[in-house]
Amino acid sequence: MKRRGPPYLWTVGQLIVAGGLLTLLWKAADGPSAVHRLATADWPWLACAVGLLTVQTILSAVRWQVTARALGISFGVGHAIREYYLAQVVNQSLPGGMVGDAARAYREREQAGLLVSGQAVVIERLIGQIAMFITLAVAFGATQLVPGGLDWPNWLAAPVTVCLLAGLMLPLLVWGASRLGGAIGRGAVILLTLLGKTVFTDRFLPAHLALSVGTTFCNITAFAACARAVGVDLSVPAMAALVPLILFTMLIPISVSGWGLREGAAAALLPLAGASASGGLAASVAFGLSFVVAVLPGLFFLRHKPHAERIKL
Repeated sequence: MKRRGPPYLWTVGQLIVAGGLLTLLWKAADGPSAVHRLATADWPWLACAVGLLTVQTILSAVRWQVTARALGISFGVGHAIREYYLAQVVNQSLPGGMVGDAARAYREREQAGLLVSGQAVVIERLIGQIAMFITLAVAFGATQLVPGGLDWPNWLAAPVTVCLLAGLMLPLLVWGASRLGGAIGRGAVILLTLLGKTVFTDRFLPAHLALSVGTTFCNITAFAACARAVGVDLSVPAMAALVPLILFTMLIPISVSGWGLREGAAAALLPLAGASASGGLAASVAFGLSFVVAVLPGLFFLRHKPHAERIKL
């Protein structure tokens, strides 16, 4: 849907949404208790979360390098890590969550053009979301079928089931769309061609599997470490099934880097694992702050980026 009006109105709207949601959660999820949990958080667990999120950034950067290489764009691991940090710090600084990725694509346009460099960025991000989706689907099915799993309420199980079924059917729908004419058919063909070229080949698939398993593990366990830091213990089923749901809310582009949406989801979902709403709120805030700390090296690269002009926020 095309946005109307000056771009800054969208930015202001996202800031208002984030602030409004956090204000509501302060009242609904016992904000003072969440603040107390954060003030008395176990710092070694928070440090562990920052370390895991740092590894996640590095693995994501390597995955981007592998994807770009498949499209004829070559650069070293160090360059990939530097550029990914730059994108992360911009994404955390500005509403929208994708500005840094767009800038990353723009800066790599010289070898193959802006379209191809943009495709490399989009495919890399898509692969990461697919890995998280598969984790959620497997964990949701397992906790539904295996005795002793999570007790999913109907108000949550039904929409999650519908979304998962829709997601699992999506590859078939894209394949079917590729048989159509017009813009939809051409778009589906382009997507399938890109995935076939960058992911589903003997040369690149093993690397993508390893890197995506690593990034998914780091994200989920980092959130669990933040939860543990504020006194919330998550079982493995809860980590695998609930944390991806919480993190997926960050993709909804109506807030700033997912703030407010992520906290609301955590306050609503973590009680299914025995936590309180304030515990879920504190865990999510701790995760958000840990992620901010983890991307701080991007500020160094912002000021000391070689062979290019410094980026202006």
